[in-house]
Amino acid sequence: MIDVRRGAERFTTEADGVLTRHSFSFGNHYDPDNVAFSVLVAHNDERLSPGAGYEPHPHRDVEIVTWVVEGALAHSDSHGHDGVVTPGVVQRLSAGSGVRHSERSIAGDATTRFVQMWLRPDDSGLEPSYAREELGALLGSSDLVPLVSGVRDVDAAVRLHTAGAVLWVARLDGAVELPDAPRSHVFVARGSVQLEGVGALAEGDAARFTGEGSRRVAGVGEVLVWRLP
Repeated sequence: MIDVRRGAERFTTEADGVLTRHSFSFGNHYDPDNVAFSVLVAHNDERLSPGAGYEPHPHRDVEIVTWVVEGALAHSDSHGHDGVVTPGVVQRLSAGSGVRHSERSIAGDATTRFVQMWLRPDDSGLEPSYAREELGALLGSSDLVPLVSGVRDVDAAVRLHTAGAVLWVARLDGAVELPDAPRSHVFVARGSVQLEGVGALAEGDAARFTGEGSRRVAGVGEVLVWRLP
C-alpha cells in the first residue's frame, strides 16, 4: 500500500508567532483514519517567528525527535536538560514517566523551522532522558545518514526506546535507494524529489509505504525517512 499526503492538505494550527502543519490527528484536528502510522503518532512541521515558541508543557511515555531545517531552537526541560538545536543536530527527548519542557526560537531575526516527530516507546514509565548529537561532515553527501535508531544493527547518533524504528536523513543532490522496511514514511523537508513508483513530491509532501520494498528517490533537497515496525 502507498499513501501520499500532500503538504497543502495537512491540518494547520496557528498561534502567536507559531504555525504548525500536522501530518496526523493532533489536538482539535481529529481524523479517525489518520491517527498514527505504525508507532509514529506525530509528525509536525513547525515554523516559529523570532522569539516565539512553547511555554513549559508536559509529556509522558513518548519519544520526541527534533530536526531543525533552518534557524535555532532552544530546549529546556524539568530534568535539567538544556540545549540548542540547529541544522545538522538531532535531539531526542524520552518523556518516560513524565517531563515538562519548553521550546523557543533564538534565531535572531529569522524564522526557525523544525520537524518534530513523536513515537510510542516499547515500555511505559521509563526514566526520562535526553540526547543531542551533531552530525557534522556526515551530512556532506547524498547518502542516507542514520539519526536515531531502535534497531541493534543500525548504528545511529542517538538511540531510541522504540524497537524497529530508525530515522535517516539525506541531503540529496542526486539519487539514493531507500531501505526496505515493513513500513516506511518519507517526508520532503526541503526541495523537491522524484520517488520511484510515486512521482513528484514537493516540500512538505509525504509518502507512507506498507510492505512495498525498497525504491529510489532522486532530486535536490532534504528528505527524512522512517523505517517503522
